[in-house]
Amino acid sequence: MLMGNIGYFTAVTSKDIIKSPYNPRLDSMADRVVRGKILDCSGNVLAETDTAEDGSEYRYYPYGDIFAHVVGYSVQGKSGLESTANFELLTSNAFILEKLKREFQDQKNVGDNVVTTLDVDLQTAAYNALGDSKGAVIVMEPSTGKILTMVSKPSFDPNAVIENWDWLNSDPDSILLNRASQGMYAPGSTFKIVTALEYMREHPGNYSDYSYECAGEVSYGDTTIPCAGHNVHGSEDLAASFANSCNASFCSIGMNLDVAKYRNTAKGLLIGSKLPGDFSTAKSSFRLDKNDSMADKMMTAMGQGETQVSPYQMALITASIANGGYLMKPYLVDSVTNYKGTIISETTPEEYADLMTLAEASQLKAYMADVVNYGTASVLSGQSYSVAGKTGTAEYSMESSDQNHSWFVGFTNIDNPELVISVIVEESDGTRRAVDVAKEVFDSYYY
Repeated sequence: MLMGNIGYFTAVTSKDIIKSPYNPRLDSMADRVVRGKILDCSGNVLAETDTAEDGSEYRYYPYGDIFAHVVGYSVQGKSGLESTANFELLTSNAFILEKLKREFQDQKNVGDNVVTTLDVDLQTAAYNALGDSKGAVIVMEPSTGKILTMVSKPSFDPNAVIENWDWLNSDPDSILLNRASQGMYAPGSTFKIVTALEYMREHPGNYSDYSYECAGEVSYGDTTIPCAGHNVHGSEDLAASFANSCNASFCSIGMNLDVAKYRNTAKGLLIGSKLPGDFSTAKSSFRLDKNDSMADKMMTAMGQGETQVSPYQMALITASIANGGYLMKPYLVDSVTNYKGTIISETTPEEYADLMTLAEASQLKAYMADVVNYGTASVLSGQSYSVAGKTGTAEYSMESSDQNHSWFVGFTNIDNPELVISVIVEESDGTRRAVDVAKEVFDSYYY
């Protein structure tokens, strides 16, 4: 048993323990190795080690707060890629004779470089599109799982972490939190994707026959839920209910769903599960059960209630729809090279899980295309690129229904999806909507 345990440790778990940021062995490696660079997909430097006039080393981040959360920092502990790629950055795979020569001369060897999937141009476009708003943007490549953009605001300057540490730790806006992967929000109407999928599964032969007469609101007992702006949508099928983001229709759907099956569908979309990815993520939650009231069912079906998701969670669901039902394993590190550019290791795209069938994904894709064609995301119609998506407005205050977060999830190039995006704009007053942020990001890529 002892030998078996040692063998398992050596073959399976040893590298993870060695790579742990809490392992003091890594700090000792910094005495012999100059920390390597972190690069974007085109070779732009996102983090590098420089030398001060007194000979001391310090970490320099050329893009400042644009990449602060995803690249992270390497002082006062570590975060982001500086933490998860710590082992690679402090390992030198320089030519063996060069390494021996440097060691003989009591000089440090040069650590390996981590080449990421991040794109400076897209990241900058997303950062600028959010403006002064708090929120997050994630852009992924659905066919591979590459994460091209991960922006969180408010941000901070990773070059000044030591000087600002007390303020960063006590900031009331949780400035150190990566809202893209760790922020938890009510999903608003983006959750109608999940509700629509469950309705399709419970009515496999006739969901296209669904019909609802929207009067601008729906009531049950003491609970009345209006459509946005109290719009009266009239007669709608499931496609029109989805495109118009009709709260009344989806509340009606929610009241008649099988809660146990609804929970299983949410679970199958990774809600409540540990999410894939070599970075810190929050676990979303779906708390509806059979003992909850009809009002709870109504609220959940339209994306309110106690359901909580991260922008990353919604990006994964959207990516699976774009990809025909299956999710590729998301990743941030494309390759590791030595300091001269020789490739040491590369990430190979791999399928993570089937979240839905091809037929289900195709139908949801059609519904999301209608959202752009004639629904709530029509600002994205008529572009040189095609888009399918879903908007959302999530109330975050119990005191006022006017205090909302704005959501958008979607993907471009519908026939052969190219970019998946997930956007949340906190405390949106309508002047900066998530769908507008998404359009700015898409425009920067295609124009």
